[in-house]
Amino acid sequence: QLRLVESGGGFVQPGGSLTLVCAASGSLFDMHSIGWFRQALGKEREGVACISSAGGTSNYADSVKGRFTISRDNAKKTVTLQMNSLKPEDTAVYTCAAGTLSPWNMIREPQGEYDAWGQGTQVTVSS
Repeated sequence: QLRLVESGGGFVQPGGSLTLVCAASGSLFDMHSIGWFRQALGKEREGVACISSAGGTSNYADSVKGRFTISRDNAKKTVTLQMNSLKPEDTAVYTCAAGTLSPWNMIREPQGEYDAWGQGTQVTVSS
């Protein structure tokens, strides 16, 4: 059974950077696409960035393109979301999930039934 744990959230000023890490335990990590999703207070969950099982394909929400980068290390069973030029509207709880959809489909299915979800990590961008 695959389990996911996020880390790296925190408080940052606008324009700053944060690095989120989704660490997996269990089997078949390298058989799953991994997606980062976020949910701001009072809003629905949305897809942020997703990466394929081998790491060769990734997709991003338009709102984060050019600012966020997703990568993975299957040997370490981790997926990293590097977030630069953060804006107040990036404030949300960020959660990673493991699934078998392609990154293109996964980012468009934030309410999908995935094989594993993490517990989430809070990111707050404020001056």
